Amino acid sequence: MEFKNIWINVFDCSKCPIRCDWVSKWVYIFENDVSFSERYEQLIIDTINKTWKYKAHKCELEWYPDIEITDLSDNVVSYLEVKAQQRTFMAVERILPDWDLKPSETVALNLSDLLRYFEIKDEVNVPVFLIWVLKNRPCIVEDWEVKFYMQHAGFLKKVYEYYWDKRRFRRESWKWDVVNGQHKWVVVNYHFSLNELIEVDIKSENFLKILIP
Repeated sequence: MEFKNIWINVFDCSKCPIRCDWVSKWVYIFENDVSFSERYEQLIIDTINKTWKYKAHKCELEWYPDIEITDLSDNVVSYLEVKAQQRTFMAVERILPDWDLKPSETVALNLSDLLRYFEIKDEVNVPVFLIWVLKNRPCIVEDWEVKFYMQHAGFLKKVYEYYWDKRRFRRESWKWDVVNGQHKWVVVNYHFSLNELIEVDIKSENFLKILIP
């Protein structure tokens, strides 16, 4: 099976033999993505703890990134937010043509979360990282695997400031957004390119070198 490659992580969707969904998915099931994200969040925690060089655990501070990493003396050395990415944003060029993004390369997260991580990075003077767990994108990821793409919040802030509102999109709210009477899902997202992130193998020594400068 061949995909027409235009550039790194950029493919011609019109020539795709599979065509993910061809239109963006408008059904956002909050529990599905939360479960997926938490599974890999625990995998990352376990992987870091197995190195015996650092300790990782679920962060207990409200509104902070998912994972807190400390040295063996319990000094915080970095924070890591884990984002699930199980859908391809097929309508990205049509909905916001000024985004300068193609569907195959696009990843997203809650804009309010992104801005909060920028603030945390500046306030605590501890590195804050975001990692996207990518799946269900056959031109990038094989069916049986997932890939991890990570970046420092400081770098993402520079991208955000450069593009400003050109990569922001507000969608309509749907009934699937409400869980137990509370609105859970994201309606305003900000988008990045995989080429602005670093692909990492979470089991490699290099992963720790990036995560703990």
